[in-house]
Amino acid sequence: MAAPVHPVVLCGGNGTRLWPLSRKALPKQFVPLIDGKSLLQLTLERLRNLGGTLTCVGAEAHRFFLQEAMDGAKVQGVQILEPMGRNTAAAMAAAALLADPEDLLLFAPADHHIPDAALFEQTVREGVAAAEAGFIVTFGVVPTAPSTAYGYIEPGAPAAGDGELPEGVATVIRFIEKPAADVAERLLLEGRTLWNAGIFLVKSRTLVDALQAHAPDILEAVREATSDSATDGSFVRLSSAAFERCRSESIDYAVLEKHAKVAVVPFKGAWSDVGSWGAVAALHPADGDGNRLSGKAVSLNSRNTFVHASLRPVVVLGTDNLIVVDTQDAILIASADCAEQVKDVVGMMTEDGRSEATEHRRVARPWGAYDSVDSGERFQVKRLTVKPGAKLSLQMHYHRAEHWVVVRGTARVTRDDETILLRENESVYIPLGVTHRLENPGKTMLEVIEVQSGSYLGEDDIVRFDDTYGRVTPINVQKKPR
Repeated sequence: MAAPVHPVVLCGGNGTRLWPLSRKALPKQFVPLIDGKSLLQLTLERLRNLGGTLTCVGAEAHRFFLQEAMDGAKVQGVQILEPMGRNTAAAMAAAALLADPEDLLLFAPADHHIPDAALFEQTVREGVAAAEAGFIVTFGVVPTAPSTAYGYIEPGAPAAGDGELPEGVATVIRFIEKPAADVAERLLLEGRTLWNAGIFLVKSRTLVDALQAHAPDILEAVREATSDSATDGSFVRLSSAAFERCRSESIDYAVLEKHAKVAVVPFKGAWSDVGSWGAVAALHPADGDGNRLSGKAVSLNSRNTFVHASLRPVVVLGTDNLIVVDTQDAILIASADCAEQVKDVVGMMTEDGRSEATEHRRVARPWGAYDSVDSGERFQVKRLTVKPGAKLSLQMHYHRAEHWVVVRGTARVTRDDETILLRENESVYIPLGVTHRLENPGKTMLEVIEVQSGSYLGEDDIVRFDDTYGRVTPINVQKKPR
C-alpha cells in the first residue's frame, strides 16, 4: 500500500496580474475561472486521492472562500489561517509544525492549472522514496517555450537507483532566477533545465530541520505562532502577535537555494501557473484567426485577440494582439505584449486610492454576497443574495435606515421583538437604530433589494450583537463611528 501523502495547499497571493477579475479582496485562486470552478477547487479535486489529510494555508480574511472551495471539491481538512501574509517559508513552516514529524507533506500552490490529475499523482509518487530518504523534492515542469515568467531548475544526471536517490530522480545543481529573453531561449535549446513549479514533497521533520539550519528566525516566530494558535472547528488561527514578527521570505530563498539535499522529479504534463492574462487566454481554444473568446464575446475581422466577457456582449472589430477583460466596474484593454505589466497599473491605482484596484463591486460574504447597484447623496442600493439556511448578523445602524424588498425566495426578518416572514414582492422597513437580522429559511437562494438612506452609509456603521461567523462587535467599540 502506497504511503499517504498529505497535501498542503498554499492559498496566499493577491493575483494582481489578473486584474480586474482578480483583486486583493477576491484573488484569482478563488475566482470561478475554468468551467465555473475556481483554481483552488480544481487543485483540491486534483489532490484529494493522495490518501493523507488535506490542509489549506490561507488568509484569515479568505477563510470562507477556503471553506466554499473545500465544500465544492467534496473534501474535508484543516484550514490554517494566517493573520497577515508572510510568504511561503512561513506558511510551509506552520503546516510542518502542526503536522506529525513523519508525515509526507506535498506543498502545492492553489492557483495552478494541471489538467492531467492522474499523471500528476503518478509524478508525485515517483518522489516519495526520495522524500522518505530525507530530501526536499521539487517537481520541475518540462518547458514548452522560452518563458521569462518562471524560474528554472538545473538538475544533475538522473540517479541510477544504487544510492540515496531512486532511479530517475536527480539532485538539483542550482536554481535560476527568472531569466532575460535571450537566456530563456538558450536554456530551452540546451534542453536540460526545468521550470520551477513551486511544488514540493518533503517529510515534515526534514523541512523543520532545514528551516532550523537556514532560517531559524522564521522557524522560531512560526513556532510561537502555532504554539499560541486557537482552534475553531476546522480553522486553526495562528497567533497574530507572533506571526507579525516573522520576516517575509519565499521558501526558495530561505531554504532551497542553501540546502544540500534537494532533488527534482520532472513533470511532463500540461501545467500553467495562470499568472497572466496571456496564460488565461491559452486555456481557451483559438479560432482560425487566433482569437480566444470567453462568455458573450463577439469578434469580426480581428486577430490574436482574447476577450473575457461574462456579463454582457463585448464586440471587438478589426483588432489585433489585444486582451479585453470586462467586469462590472472596470475594463482592461491591453496589448497582449503588455500582459505582465497589469500589476504595475494596479499599483498606480492603489496609490491613487481607487477602490476598484482592490475590491469588486460585488462583495462576497460568508452568508452570500452583496452587489452595490447604485449610490448617491444619502442613498445606496444593494442586491443581497443569501445562501439557503444562512443568516446575516443580528445588527443595528446608527446613521441609516433600510428598506428590504424580496425578489426571489423567502426571507425571515427579525425587527426588534418582531419576526416577519416575507415572500416574493413583499417588503419591510428597518428604521434607524432598530436591531434587525435577515435570514434565508428556504432551500433556494434568497435575493433581496436593499435601499439604504441616511447621513452616513459606510460599512463601519454596523454594530453586531450576534453572528454565526464570529464577527460580534466588542462592547467597548459599540459606539457611533461618525
